[in-house]
Amino acid sequence: MHIPDAFIPLPQAAIYWIIALVFLALAVKWARSEINEDKIPLIAVLAAGIFALQSFNLPVSMGTSGHLVGGALAAIVLGSPFAAVFILTLVLIIQGFIFGDGGITTMGANIINMGVIGGFVGFYSYQGLLKMIKNPYVSAGVAAWLACLIPALACAVEMAVAGTFPLVPGLVAMGIYHAIIGVIEGIVTAIVIYALATARPDLVDSSIRGTPA
Repeated sequence: MHIPDAFIPLPQAAIYWIIALVFLALAVKWARSEINEDKIPLIAVLAAGIFALQSFNLPVSMGTSGHLVGGALAAIVLGSPFAAVFILTLVLIIQGFIFGDGGITTMGANIINMGVIGGFVGFYSYQGLLKMIKNPYVSAGVAAWLACLIPALACAVEMAVAGTFPLVPGLVAMGIYHAIIGVIEGIVTAIVIYALATARPDLVDSSIRGTPA
């Protein structure tokens, strides 16, 4: 799902960067008000874990790749979609500048897809599902699946708008791969959230602990 340089024309890439910077500014504002000394190690662990999960890339046709995202995990554990924007931006910066995974000019689009769309879809899907089924782990798993699939579809639309590959084949390729990968992401997300809630319930969002927010 990491879009390389030259896959998006520079004028379009600039628009994605502007949108990403707006959300990043809001994420930094969230971090300043919500992050304390107790949460800094958790954020570091989440960032490292998401970095590791994204390292397992599966090639998808037409030059892009499929992998787990981690946006839902960050948003659900920390109780805000802006947590996903904040953490995924850190991960993408390291991947792009140090490891060459994902482009620099296209990083704005990558932040939007994985951080913004992944985080907001994951968080609000989780909140809606939790109200219906009352199980935070199942809700988190399904939300993580959606937060893997929908950013992949958004990426395919962006590639089509850029003229990189046709819309329908792109949606099919990215959709099928990430629908399958999303099952793994859902299971991993549910397990990690259960482990955190069991070991350190004081660090996770109140909805996971079953207490009022």
